[in-house]
Amino acid sequence: MIYPIVPYGDPVLRKVAADINKDAIDVKQLAEDMFETMYAASGVGLAAPQIGMPIRMFVVDGRPFNEGEDLDERDKDPSLENFKKVFINAEILEEDGDEWAFEEGCLSIPGIRADVFRPEFLTIRYFDTDWVEHTEEYEGLAARIIQHEYDHIDGILFTDHLGSVKKRMLKNKLADITKGKVKVDYKMKFPK
Repeated sequence: MIYPIVPYGDPVLRKVAADINKDAIDVKQLAEDMFETMYAASGVGLAAPQIGMPIRMFVVDGRPFNEGEDLDERDKDPSLENFKKVFINAEILEEDGDEWAFEEGCLSIPGIRADVFRPEFLTIRYFDTDWVEHTEEYEGLAARIIQHEYDHIDGILFTDHLGSVKKRMLKNKLADITKGKVKVDYKMKFPK
C-alpha cells in the first residue's frame, strides 16, 4: 500500500515519535508499505512520521546512489552496497568524525535542497522487523541517510540544520509547501 507523504507544516513532523511496543502493530507489513511508498516517490529513506505515524520507525535503501549508467565504479560508495534496512526504536549511541557537507532533500519538503553538515560516522542500536536487536556502525552516505531519517523520528527536519540566512531565503517556498502549492509526482496529504 502506498501512503501519501505529509508535507512540511504538518504537526506530526515536529513530534518526537513514540517507541513501538512489540506486537502493537504489524511492523513487517508497515515496512513493506513504507518501502513501496518510498520507491513510488523515488526516495532513499522514509520515516513513519512522514506518512502521518508518530512512531520510531524508518526505512532506508541507499542503493540508488550507486546506480546509473554514467556512474564510474570509483564513484560508488561502498557503504551503500546492500544498504536496505528497517530501523525500529532506533537510538544513535555515538556520532563521530569530521562533519562534511552534502546536498540533502526530503520527500516532505519537495523542491528544496540544501547542503547539510553531519558527522561522517555513527553507531546506532535498533530492532529489525523480527525484533532482533542490532548495534552497528555506519559511515559516509549510509550514515548520512540514517542521520536524516533519525532526525525525523526526533521531530527534526533537514532545514533545521541550515543557517538563519538560508532559512530566510527559503521561508516563502516553505510556506507554499504548507499550502499545497507544490508540484510532485507522488501522493501527498495536504491539509484541507
